[in-house]
Amino acid sequence: MNNFESQLPFIYLKPSEIYITECPSMVETVLGSCVSVTMFDRTSGVGMICHCLLPQCKNEVPCDGDCSEGFKYVDCSIRRMLAKYTSYDVKRSNIEVKVFGGADMFNAKTATANSIAVGKQNIETALKIIKREQLNLITTDVGGTEGRKIYFNTRTGEVHLKRLNKAG
Repeated sequence: MNNFESQLPFIYLKPSEIYITECPSMVETVLGSCVSVTMFDRTSGVGMICHCLLPQCKNEVPCDGDCSEGFKYVDCSIRRMLAKYTSYDVKRSNIEVKVFGGADMFNAKTATANSIAVGKQNIETALKIIKREQLNLITTDVGGTEGRKIYFNTRTGEVHLKRLNKAG
C-alpha cells in the first residue's frame, strides 16, 4: 500500500458484516472458509464489501432486507448489495465484482463422500449468483487450503491480498 492509502480511515470487517460507503477508506478482513465479495462503481464511487460465513439462508420466508442475520449468508449479502446499488441508480453493468476466500480450512479428508466443504459451497453460491445477475466479475482468488487477508480500497476498488500459511 502506498502512503496515500495508509492515510485512509481503516475499517476492520468481522464475519457476518457488510460495509457500504461513498467515502474513501481501507477495509481489512481475514478469510478462511468464509467468502468476501467486493463491489465497486467508478462513476458513483460507492464501494461495498461483505464477509459471509455460510452459502445460503435457510429462511423459508423470502428475505425482506431486514433480517438481522442476513449478512451471514452469501446469497442474502449479494442481494442486499445489489439492492443498495439500485437505490443509488447504479447500472449493474458498471459494478466491478471480486470474490475472495472459500478455503478448505478443515482438511477435505475429513469430509464424507456426500458432503461438500463449506468454503466450496460459499464459492459456488457466490459465483452462481454473480453469473445469474450478469454482473461484471473482474477477478477471483478462491479455494485452496490457505486463509487470506484482504485490504479493499473503497476509493479505487483495488484489493490487496495476503496469503496466510497454515500453522504447522
